[in-house]
Amino acid sequence: MKPPRFDYERPTTVGEVLDLLAAHDDDASLLAGGQSLLPLLNMRFARPEVVIDLERVDGLDTIEVTPQAVVVGAGVRLARLERDPEVAAALPVLPRAVSFVAHPQIRNRTTIGGSLCHADPAAELPCVAIATGARLHLRSKLGDRTVDAADFFESVFMTSKRSDELLVAVEFPRTAGLTYRYDEIARRHGDFPFVGLCLGLAAQDGVVTAVRAAAAGVADKPLRLEGLERAFVGRSIAEATEPAAQAASAEAAPTNDQHGSAEFRRGLLRGLVRRLAGEFTEAMA
Repeated sequence: MKPPRFDYERPTTVGEVLDLLAAHDDDASLLAGGQSLLPLLNMRFARPEVVIDLERVDGLDTIEVTPQAVVVGAGVRLARLERDPEVAAALPVLPRAVSFVAHPQIRNRTTIGGSLCHADPAAELPCVAIATGARLHLRSKLGDRTVDAADFFESVFMTSKRSDELLVAVEFPRTAGLTYRYDEIARRHGDFPFVGLCLGLAAQDGVVTAVRAAAAGVADKPLRLEGLERAFVGRSIAEATEPAAQAASAEAAPTNDQHGSAEFRRGLLRGLVRRLAGEFTEAMA
């Protein structure tokens, strides 16, 4: 199919983007990498009056690594994020998760902002954002605001970003002592996962002292696994693994679909908890 008719704008500054968003409100769509929007246009599921191309907008493609955080501009391509040596040294879970996203051709075009704003509950980066406690920086004509990832994702393909707002950057905290790992299970590498898991652990003298975890593909949005976190704290990893796996399974709220049953996904999630816990145990040995 062919897309519907629309006006096309190609601004070069954030200010110009905000002017266009304020003028067109719900009738505008933002084009970043185009991996989500273009199929929606071609199938006519999206019918904007104007498409605003962010390709040439200055200032959205920066990466800043500080002792406190990794701050990624919303326009940064996933391929660049995957290969950036500073990011790999500061927060290796980011390039690890990105490596699971589709295929190199897709990662060359997809932006981190586009992935997060698309808000697919099975996607890798929303899951990592929830697990790490990321903060999303939004801008509009009315001013700037910062939203915690936990408050950004609302449901399938739905976020708290207003139609007049532009995501300009994502801040991933570097929490002292916490080491994160990401893994997923998919039919083939590059497919959307049945289930993904981002797990962060800190331990002292063999006892887990802090945990953050989130799962993809098991609810209508990336899911913080607070029961799993409680199951780990105060125990050794080996002692806590099975209670944590069961807690994660109980928290998950997957649905039955053509790819498998809800119980199938719960079983995969339990398996991922055991797998990542085993990796932490080996790394700390």
